Amino acid sequence: MNQNYHLLCLEEIKKLDKPKKILLHSCCAPCSSYVITFLSNYFDITVLYYNPNISPYEEYEKRKKEQIKLIKNLKTKNKLDFLDCDYDNELYNKVVTGFEEAPEGGSRCHICFNLRLEKTAILAKENNYEYFSSTLTVSPHKNSKVINEIGFNLSKKYNIKWLYSDFKKNEGFKQSIELSKKYNLYRQNYCGCIYSKKRLEKQEITN
Repeated sequence: MNQNYHLLCLEEIKKLDKPKKILLHSCCAPCSSYVITFLSNYFDITVLYYNPNISPYEEYEKRKKEQIKLIKNLKTKNKLDFLDCDYDNELYNKVVTGFEEAPEGGSRCHICFNLRLEKTAILAKENNYEYFSSTLTVSPHKNSKVINEIGFNLSKKYNIKWLYSDFKKNEGFKQSIELSKKYNLYRQNYCGCIYSKKRLEKQEITN
């Protein structure tokens, strides 16, 4: 039976008696715009920018600068901070070795989700956050079931709460587009990794 992860998120929020600390993995500024706006009503948020999949490095830096710009400009009800990580593209390439030709959204992507979410869980546990979560589920191109299952498994492994989500629900993705326009954010045309970039370039040549 399919879970309603958006409903699970709302049910968890109802339990809160005061703002809790959450470490929110962000894939990019546009996706995070709506998620931060929504969650900041209930949480003290630290946005974690850990995306070793992004290639080339110049693209990584461009997206990170957009993330920082958004955080500086957003007005939120509760605390909003930023946590940066080193660019670790070598590690990403290592963990996806053997899955280079996997289809977009398949096993290579699942490995990538796990890599980024595990880093988030570890840092959240080490720094005494009460929850961890990710903006990834706001995208209609990402499988929320897979992401939430990975998050739940990591929550058990590291003994820290995972906030279930399907942020695309309730017009979340649509609102992220509107907020991106409002804050003049750069919206990339490929997910991030070299494989998604090559796929896009191949489609452009075909078309």
